[in-house]
Amino acid sequence: MVSKVDVSRPSNKLPSMSADPASSSPEMRPSLLHGSRVRTDMADYVAFLLAASLPWSTSLVSILVVVWLITTAPTIDFGTFIRSLGRPVCALPIALFVLAVVGTLWSDAPWGTRLYYIGPNAKLLVLPLLIYHFERSRHGRRVFIAFLASCTALLMVSWLSYLNPPFVYNVARQIGFPFKVYIIGVPVKNYISQSQEFVLCAFGLAIAAQNLWAAHHRKTAIAAIALGFAFLTDLLVVISARTAFVSIPLLLAILLIRHVSRRKCVALVVTAGVAIAVLWTVSPYLRARMENAVTEYSKYTNDNQTTSSGERLEYWRKSVKFFLMSPFIGHGTGSIRGLFERDAVGRTGVSAEVVENPHNQTFYFAIQWGVVGVGLLYAMWIVHFSIFRHDQWIAWLGTILVVQNIVGSIFNSHISDFVEGWIYVIGVGVAGGMSIKFDADAKESREVSAPLSEMRASP
Repeated sequence: MVSKVDVSRPSNKLPSMSADPASSSPEMRPSLLHGSRVRTDMADYVAFLLAASLPWSTSLVSILVVVWLITTAPTIDFGTFIRSLGRPVCALPIALFVLAVVGTLWSDAPWGTRLYYIGPNAKLLVLPLLIYHFERSRHGRRVFIAFLASCTALLMVSWLSYLNPPFVYNVARQIGFPFKVYIIGVPVKNYISQSQEFVLCAFGLAIAAQNLWAAHHRKTAIAAIALGFAFLTDLLVVISARTAFVSIPLLLAILLIRHVSRRKCVALVVTAGVAIAVLWTVSPYLRARMENAVTEYSKYTNDNQTTSSGERLEYWRKSVKFFLMSPFIGHGTGSIRGLFERDAVGRTGVSAEVVENPHNQTFYFAIQWGVVGVGLLYAMWIVHFSIFRHDQWIAWLGTILVVQNIVGSIFNSHISDFVEGWIYVIGVGVAGGMSIKFDADAKESREVSAPLSEMRASP
């Protein structure tokens, strides 16, 4: 039996509750308690829609974030919420936003540009509220189910557009849906976002299948495995970002280390090796992606040609130079484009390109806010990774979200980018709240059971 904590009493310890703060008071009238739960559930339903909209629409995500904030506001115990902001898991995202605001003071960019560059960090302000809310919500699991269901629908359309592009796009035009027509297999947004979503689903389904199998739900477990393979096959056969080829082996290694015995680990590694060899043989797309990376690097180094790999290397080379010019506090918020513009004068080829994003999250922060920004970014990743220590499924899902964002941020700015950034904020916010609640409940249970055990042991 786990005792409940009365949030009405001042305490330095943050309460962990399975329902709303109102439910902790024994004197709370049933009608008020019911109303509080209805408001909390309404915020949960908006969160379901928000998660489901992520794979499809940026505009809808922006609208639903505002709706979620409005529906969540009446459920907040502001005293408890303010105290929760002192935890590093919440304080560090806020600090990154504050740094972006303060960084406008030493930037030489136009004020419109400075204010624009605050925007990508603003989404981090939602993360502490998500953690607070889903420490108390009963429906966090359904947020991820909604995201999985939406990605499954996107997977079906991706395969259809790969196997029969005219059919898919004719249907889309008839119903007025703005599908893209220039990338087969990517009906909406871009292949980088789609790849991240599919990798997340594939590895989330892996741990779900393991838990279902252990609970003797064998048919459902097999269905989860099959769906996970469908996501991975789309990545390896239809289209994927190169980031996926880096994150998949790393996430597979973490999965094996954390959740699989040594004997099974060896068997799965051998199986994965055989599967990769087979896919390499039967998938021209996979071979072409790997071979193109080598070719692009050669064209960049030998001929200064503009290629995808060459562009990144050039952006990173210049980013190091810009960082060393002002290593401690950077050049200020919104300074990236101006630095690239000044450096491009008199140059040709890829060296003359001007960008607003160096396609690397570390450099994105280092150029604007120096080691201060990079230190806060890395501290946030470390703290968020550390809250997913236990062996529950939600800890594995949270680990995927953090690791995938770190890996993706090597090749892109996945905190600052819209879709990938919101996946991180919503995913870590929901999973973090659930994980913190699990740890707090487990600690309470141990504190309650310890005296009982001593009483039973005493003569």
